[in-house]
Amino acid sequence: MYIKVNVPAAYQPTFRTRKGKIATNVLGLCDMKGDFIYVLAGWEGSMTDSQILQDALVRENGLQMSNGYPNAEGFLAPYRSQRYHLQEWHGVGNAPLNAKEYLYMKYSLARNVIECAFGVLKGR
Repeated sequence: MYIKVNVPAAYQPTFRTRKGKIATNVLGLCDMKGDFIYVLAGWEGSMTDSQILQDALVRENGLQMSNGYPNAEGFLAPYRSQRYHLQEWHGVGNAPLNAKEYLYMKYSLARNVIECAFGVLKGR
C-alpha cells in the first residue's frame, strides 16, 4: 500500500510511484478480524513488490504473497492455475475440489480481510 508523504525535493525521485505520486510503501499484516498485527513502512515509492518482499524476508517475517512469487523460506506462494478469487466459490456446487483450491480459498479470505483493513486505514 502507498501512503502519500512529503519529502525534500532531493529525495522525491526515489519516492515517486509508477503513477507519479510521492509516497512510501507500507507492508501490513492483519489477523482475521482486520486488526493490524504488524506494520513495516518506509520503503521508497519507486520500490517494486519483489524488492519489498526481499527486504521483508530478511526481517524474518512469514509472509503470504500474491501469485507469481516463488516459494522461499519464510512464505508459501499460492499454487498457479487454481481458482483464486473469493467470488468463484459463491453458490451451490462451487466448493473447493482439491487441497490446492482449498488453500486458495483460504488465501482469498485472508486477502479480502487485509484489503478491507487497508481500505479502512486509508478512509475508503
